[in-house]
Amino acid sequence: MLQVAASLERLGTETAFEVLARAKALEAQGKSIVNLGIGQPDFRTPEHIVEAAIKALRDGHHGYTPANGIPELRQAVAADLHKRHGLEVDPGLVMIMPGGKPTMFFCVLIFGEPGAEIMYPNPGFPIYESVIKYSGATPVPIHLKEENGFAFSAEDVLSKITPRTRLIIINSPANPTGGAVSRAECDKLAAGLEKHPHVALMSDEIYSQMLYDGREHVSMLSYPAIRDRVILLDGWSKTYAMTGWRLGYSIWPKSIYAHAERLAVNNHSCVSAATQWAGIAALTGPQDKVREMVAAFDQRRRVIVSELNQIKGFRCVEPGGAFYAFPHIGGTGLSSRDLQKKLLEEAGVAVISGTSFGKFGDGYLRFSYANSVENIREAVKRIKRCLS
Repeated sequence: MLQVAASLERLGTETAFEVLARAKALEAQGKSIVNLGIGQPDFRTPEHIVEAAIKALRDGHHGYTPANGIPELRQAVAADLHKRHGLEVDPGLVMIMPGGKPTMFFCVLIFGEPGAEIMYPNPGFPIYESVIKYSGATPVPIHLKEENGFAFSAEDVLSKITPRTRLIIINSPANPTGGAVSRAECDKLAAGLEKHPHVALMSDEIYSQMLYDGREHVSMLSYPAIRDRVILLDGWSKTYAMTGWRLGYSIWPKSIYAHAERLAVNNHSCVSAATQWAGIAALTGPQDKVREMVAAFDQRRRVIVSELNQIKGFRCVEPGGAFYAFPHIGGTGLSSRDLQKKLLEEAGVAVISGTSFGKFGDGYLRFSYANSVENIREAVKRIKRCLS
């Protein structure tokens, strides 16, 4: 028998990929599936971005790049943050990553160890809690509540800080709930953190360009008093429909940048060269396709919330951002996990149990509305028929 490290038992997974695999298996058997489970845009990557990658390959960009990314892309990231948020960012503190997850992993590995505490959103992206447990640190959940639109309360977050708190993770707009935090709560959190200089903050802003009803995105990098303790996570996957390209970035405090860079060297060496040139084209090229995608998501958001609220036993608040709805399904009399299985196997509708996103997701399902209005309506018809 091979003996593996005990720490692997603490490492979780992302259920969305398991549901996707089962949905594909059912489709292969001839079953019709409406997939509202996987969290990725259903649009093609804009053509000028694809062409930039092809050109990079033809121009000979086939080799290694610096571990932290090519200078041209780091400069483009800094310029984009200035254009969108008015932030002055040193390109030397930008790190190009193969997606968003490495930033999460690196943050937790830098701060997490037995005896340390790390706060994270719950319900929240499952990798946060998974990696915290893997590091040996104690995960401390920030309970995101439906009555608050699934936005965190700064007062609640600050009340949980102890001398053992090393890192706080926040995510707005949020996966899986679509919750969006107001400027007032961001202001309170930043002001409160001034009293806790031992605490770092990782702000996952990957959905920052997907906000609705006139909401504004407030980057946590915009608070000078805590900026030397903020790690920003962002990237191309959602905004530019580039999930499979594996391209993200993070902004690091100067004091720990070298640690993150060393982890990059040990972990992935560098990001694909051609992909990085595509990233430049995305940031510096036309943004009309981004606006079209967000407008489409907004239309689908209104449809899915209205439709879900017509299902007996469902209750759905309107998400403020991203492309997820997170209805409460307690009125059906079924658990989240049982209903997820029933809808996939019997109705041919793929969704994700709220418990996949933490214990406070019990009683909820996540619906991704990165699908057509026609398919959303069809999914709801199937659910009503299944539950009737």
